[in-house]
Amino acid sequence: MSWFLAETMEVWYLLFIIFSFCQQTIKTNVIGTLNMLGLAKRVGARILLTSTSEVYGDPLVHPQDETYWGNVNPIGVRSCYDEGKRVAETLMFDYHRQHGIEIRIARIFNTYGPRMNIDDGRVVSNFIAQAIRDEPLTVQLPGTQTRSFCYVSDMVDGLIRLMEGENTGPINIGNPGEFTMLELAETVKEMINPEVKIITVENTPDDPRQRKPDITKAKELLGWEPKVKLRDGLPLMEDDFRKRIGIPRK
Repeated sequence: MSWFLAETMEVWYLLFIIFSFCQQTIKTNVIGTLNMLGLAKRVGARILLTSTSEVYGDPLVHPQDETYWGNVNPIGVRSCYDEGKRVAETLMFDYHRQHGIEIRIARIFNTYGPRMNIDDGRVVSNFIAQAIRDEPLTVQLPGTQTRSFCYVSDMVDGLIRLMEGENTGPINIGNPGEFTMLELAETVKEMINPEVKIITVENTPDDPRQRKPDITKAKELLGWEPKVKLRDGLPLMEDDFRKRIGIPRK
């Protein structure tokens, strides 16, 4: 009975942590955006919302352009983030229409680069840290799901161009190069540590099966497209991670 009680309490505690995290996520997106819009209104500032490709959910359109309304599960475990960003976009345009606030909305796709949190749970960070530490690379099933990875300097360049331009957005900012998770793992293994194994683990619910930005709008309106290829960006991130983890190249 005591074992059962302990296990039950552990499960409830875990659920409480997840629920609290989700609450904070949606509050940050909604209340935080409202606060910043109120400030922008008072001081007459132009405001940028870094939205996300998550607003497209598990897309039924591929690649995703800005006219696509998305396929989001509103009650799923990821919805606190997906719907929080969608509401934030709504608030931005409401303030723009009603109060004349100058807004800019960027829909950011997966971004990577130096100075990321080593253990932030994002796939590029995970794979690089695991490879450096001689740990297996954990690919979430089925491994055929795709993502597109934009190097941080390209992302910053796109955001600056958006802020300095005249278009409100939303505009996709991301690298249209598309990789499966298995392809990404194989690339990290080849470039960083050929000795590590690649293993599969269970996936999280509502994980999008594919993700690739249509950046036609960014090209036409901002004169922007990414320059850094994945194979050029990964070593720069590896160097930064090795310095902070304290494991030099062999």
